Amino acid sequence: MNATHIVKASEIQRAWYLIDAEGLTLGRVASEVAKILKGKNKPTYSTNIDCGDYVIVVNVDKIKLTGDKLNQKLYRHHTGFPGGLKEVKAKDMLQRKPERMFELAVKGMLPKNSLGREMIKKLKVYAGSEHDQAAQKPEKITIKA
Repeated sequence: MNATHIVKASEIQRAWYLIDAEGLTLGRVASEVAKILKGKNKPTYSTNIDCGDYVIVVNVDKIKLTGDKLNQKLYRHHTGFPGGLKEVKAKDMLQRKPERMFELAVKGMLPKNSLGREMIKKLKVYAGSEHDQAAQKPEKITIKA
């Protein structure tokens, strides 16, 4: 009788992946990145262990939104003070902080617990085509539009 092999945290081997988001749709790229960060692309995936890989995403300033989301989608946060609800349109967010916009999209697709907070740390997002992780020799992944 074969027993199921449970992967230990010390046995996990992490790879580095590079994704060019130029001309791609925000949600489609974010969902693929979330899968890689979770480790769902590996046969050793387990829900209770962070077995995902590192992901570098470049050119997020050239990402697309479908429909009229640029004008209609709002990013909201509260300062904690009375009347402190702040709203930013997706168009403004894409111009000012495209990295933050992409991070929020991916973060919403990860678990809402300590495991998800560990997973999001493995995401590196850059607005331009240059990145600081060249020493890790990331493997380039192409995502269908």
